Amino acid sequence: MAKAELTTVVEPKCQRLADELGFELVDVSLDKEPTGKYLRIYIDKPECITLDDCEKYHRAIQPQLESYDYDFLEVSSPGVDRPLKKDRDFERAIGLEVEVHLFKAVDGQKVFTGELVGFDKEEMTILVNGAEMRFGRRAASQVKPVVDMDGVQDVDLTDEDGSDEDAADEE
Repeated sequence: MAKAELTTVVEPKCQRLADELGFELVDVSLDKEPTGKYLRIYIDKPECITLDDCEKYHRAIQPQLESYDYDFLEVSSPGVDRPLKKDRDFERAIGLEVEVHLFKAVDGQKVFTGELVGFDKEEMTILVNGAEMRFGRRAASQVKPVVDMDGVQDVDLTDEDGSDEDAADEE
């Protein structure tokens, strides 16, 4: 499948279905890996996408994409640290801490972390140590929110009866 076919035919089909189901189409990509060509579709919704949502979307979109050249179809959530690509992604991230990865170093540095304070079609502005820095959006290889794992509580892996699942599996 050519890049043009992905953007002119596949993405519009994916967008129509996402709209019908009340999901946001975040991204569609075709990635070549040693095991084959992966058609990856990322969907989201305000209250958090579920595995059932991904399955529902997968079952509905798969028949519409049978004639295209790919080996594996994956539908998933973009994750909490999803890269900012579209204006709506940047809009949601205003006021949040982001990490900007640049193709070429600026002042000997390729990664900058700061609060996203503004953006337009051409550039973004982040506040780094109290100073505003502007970067061209095309100069960035990736922009993503910084996820604070310190605020995340540990997951309780014990069963309701208080036993440890992993310990039972090892016996």
